[in-house]
Amino acid sequence: MIISSPGRICLFGEHQDYLGLPVIATAISLRLTMQANKRDDQKIHIKLPDIGSQESFSIEGDLIYSKPADYFKSGINTLRKDGFNFSKGLDVTVRGRIPVQAGTSSSSALVVSWINLLSRMSDQATELDPEQLADLAYRAEVTEFDESGGLMDQYTSALGGVVYIESEPKVSVKKISCNFGTFVLGDSLEKKDTQNILAKSKEKVIDIVNRIKIERADFSLKNIICSEISEMKFLSSYDRSLLTKTIANRDITLQGLSILNEETIDSKKFGSLLNQQQAILRDTLEVSTSKIDSMLEAALNAGALGGKINGSGGGGCMFVYAPNDPEEIVIAIEKAGGKGYVVHSDIGSSIDD
Repeated sequence: MIISSPGRICLFGEHQDYLGLPVIATAISLRLTMQANKRDDQKIHIKLPDIGSQESFSIEGDLIYSKPADYFKSGINTLRKDGFNFSKGLDVTVRGRIPVQAGTSSSSALVVSWINLLSRMSDQATELDPEQLADLAYRAEVTEFDESGGLMDQYTSALGGVVYIESEPKVSVKKISCNFGTFVLGDSLEKKDTQNILAKSKEKVIDIVNRIKIERADFSLKNIICSEISEMKFLSSYDRSLLTKTIANRDITLQGLSILNEETIDSKKFGSLLNQQQAILRDTLEVSTSKIDSMLEAALNAGALGGKINGSGGGGCMFVYAPNDPEEIVIAIEKAGGKGYVVHSDIGSSIDD
């Protein structure tokens, strides 16, 4: 059996989903593939030739995590909690084109593929619907390890296409039917510390929200408007600025949703919103890097209509909207020291044989 799942780019709402605010993302045409065969014993043997690694363990008895992000074991543990059984082990080979530790959800594509594969090759031989797959992958990747991420990565990889995701008061995912052509993804080749960056960014805003709720019990990031923030004199000027930009980021997402729901996308407005979001990520959240800034500048000068850092930041990837001459923009990004990929929106996790 062969299963593949896509990476993703976050179009709007970067650093928003863990605050309970909506995001818009699209699956991209860089995918991770797992090929597996059942064994006669209860051993799991996984080859990861792209990174020159392999992993083996037995599924007899309880599985104890032996390292951070022990996703192959957590996938089995999560499915077991939902009643799945595994009497046979697996030989698995993992290959992929998604940049690793670069903000394009390579880890979520891995976990989504793994859950999709395990459910089908379990004793129950179950085909999960995309929402079930996303939920189980989220639990295996985030809940099991008490990590800081939101729901965007798992749901985008599982469902595919362009998705608008709300996580509060309950998870709501809407597919958006739109055709905006091509993007260019640029890997800065700078590794990043995703969990550290997410935790720090999240903690800052959550601390501000908690202090506001002491004064205003009904406070909500969903409803506040920017003009109200200037009246909150009990906050420092830095806190008011951070909160204002968080709300501005929220409003950019809603403007993006409006543009994507139009029959014909206004390419210039779409690109402009990407640039506005990047300014917040760079200047207020300070998660961009000088190299990524240089790559974005080079891409815009080469004809891209707008772009931003992708993922938590501190390294990793950026992308630009490039409906015209994307190959020229790849060249510009690579002259700036990155690695470029022409990508488009793609389907979600799927069986490939």
